[in-house]
Amino acid sequence: MVAPLSAWPWENLGIFKYLLYGPLAAKVLYSWIYENGLISAKDLWCLHILLISASRGLIHQLWNTHNNMLFLTRNRRIKQQGIDFKQIDREWDWDNFILLQALLAAMACLTFPSLVGLPLWNPKGFIALLLLHVTISEPLCYWMHRLFHENYLFTHYHSLHHSSPVLHPFTAGHATFLEHLILTVVIGIPVTGSILMGYGSTSMIYAYVLVFDFLRCLGHSNVEVVPYEIFNKLPFLRYFIYTPTYHNLHHSEPGTNFCLFMPLFDAIGDTLNSNSWQLHRKISSDSEKNGRVPDFVFLAHVVDVTSANHVPFVLRSFSSTPFATRIFLLPMLPVTFVIMLMMWAWSKTFLLTFYNLRGHLHQTWVVPRFGFQYFLPFATDGINNHIEEAILRADRMGIKVISLAALNKNEALNGGGTLFVNKHPNLKVRVVHGNTLTAAVILNQIGRDVKEVFLTGATSKLGRAIALYLCRRRVRVLMLTSSTERFQKIQKEAPADCQNYLVQVTKYQPAQNCKTWIVGKWITPREQSWAPPGTHFHQFVVPPILAFRRDCTYGDLAAMRLPDDVQGLGSCEVTYRSTN
Repeated sequence: MVAPLSAWPWENLGIFKYLLYGPLAAKVLYSWIYENGLISAKDLWCLHILLISASRGLIHQLWNTHNNMLFLTRNRRIKQQGIDFKQIDREWDWDNFILLQALLAAMACLTFPSLVGLPLWNPKGFIALLLLHVTISEPLCYWMHRLFHENYLFTHYHSLHHSSPVLHPFTAGHATFLEHLILTVVIGIPVTGSILMGYGSTSMIYAYVLVFDFLRCLGHSNVEVVPYEIFNKLPFLRYFIYTPTYHNLHHSEPGTNFCLFMPLFDAIGDTLNSNSWQLHRKISSDSEKNGRVPDFVFLAHVVDVTSANHVPFVLRSFSSTPFATRIFLLPMLPVTFVIMLMMWAWSKTFLLTFYNLRGHLHQTWVVPRFGFQYFLPFATDGINNHIEEAILRADRMGIKVISLAALNKNEALNGGGTLFVNKHPNLKVRVVHGNTLTAAVILNQIGRDVKEVFLTGATSKLGRAIALYLCRRRVRVLMLTSSTERFQKIQKEAPADCQNYLVQVTKYQPAQNCKTWIVGKWITPREQSWAPPGTHFHQFVVPPILAFRRDCTYGDLAAMRLPDDVQGLGSCEVTYRSTN
């Protein structure tokens, strides 16, 4: 049986819960329309609630971005394991508390009209606010937190918050309805008290609520951001502000470090973990050292401007689902374009994600180039330099295998990686690519009843492997290539009795009756129009072709499924579309 007030009233509404903001937005819009572009004073509180709610979400999002920028934070991580899909799904509705407090604030403004006409600024309010926070909110939250660690309350309520194995800023909002009602009281006491004293102001409310959320995100970060040197120079500060390490210890050793923001109350209550300062010092001092060396590196690149936002440090929830173009991402495209130009000018190959599989650490590094740039003649040298630097870095680090993904192994770019292997014959790291596996995945999708296929990118390494295998199956392969020399070279590799199944074509017209297309070179919508209705497009091209034909079907880029015992994997088809 579900415990009272443990479930959220709108948990079954999904994304439609945001419609609860509708009355506030409608009141602001109505006032703006009928007040000649101005919002009346009596309706201004609705706008403030909406702005504060949006700002709170932005603060959590910025902390998410910082936490997931592994190329900046990898050496300051407190727990080295990654956040997996299960934790992301559990924390999906982390922002429920923002909606709850927005609704309660709206009710308060309607019930007590005196709250509406606050001045913009009153310095006395900040002093009253600080005193009320330290003397009431901090001890109240401390003792309530301890109470929620008692058997019944922990089992039925607080255990949900502690179910996240790796802390993340979104974990701060992952709790039951009852807990956030209590937290609303904790936040409300200093604000309400200051207003009742006559010292309230709009800026005071904004500042307190946003700083409160900032510090909550700080404590639930898995990255140590507070330098230990501050506590060395000013030792008393360690009792007045907690750190990510401090609160992480509470989650690993739940009987300690209960404070809201001030460890002073743990010291008074004799619940301060004795390892708090030592662990903080160790993590801070280790930030200059390199972490564990990965066993395997997957060297990818960005596909296009739209998929560039499909990374954990942009939107964690979006990156945990299969990539799809979403309307809400359109306003971000100009920003992404500017970032692309900045990456082109200054960026280096960077760490994006990692996971562990049976004791082996796998990392994904990203070459800061977009798919279209690989086809610009003047950009090839720069791209190869990035790839070469990544290979040499992997060799220096002692990495065992580095796999060139997608266009990083393009035959025309670097001979499938042979350029680097020949240039550096003494490499200890193994430079590989997944062409064989990619070919196997595609061939596994070709039904046994198929008698003819149309193949673009036919003379690439992948195209060659696919064509040679299919001709042995007595499948007629229409190989699109203008190079007779390269076609004949591949044809001669086939058994003598199978060579006739390989047919060179130089245009798309011969494929107008073929319903199985294998696309290894990008084709335009006009070129797709030659395919008959019912055609299925198999793909090993980056970026993937546009799904232009509604009377045809399009396969995803080839990929292999990871075993169920993979650990710390929380992103799905990130900025690249894996061809391994």
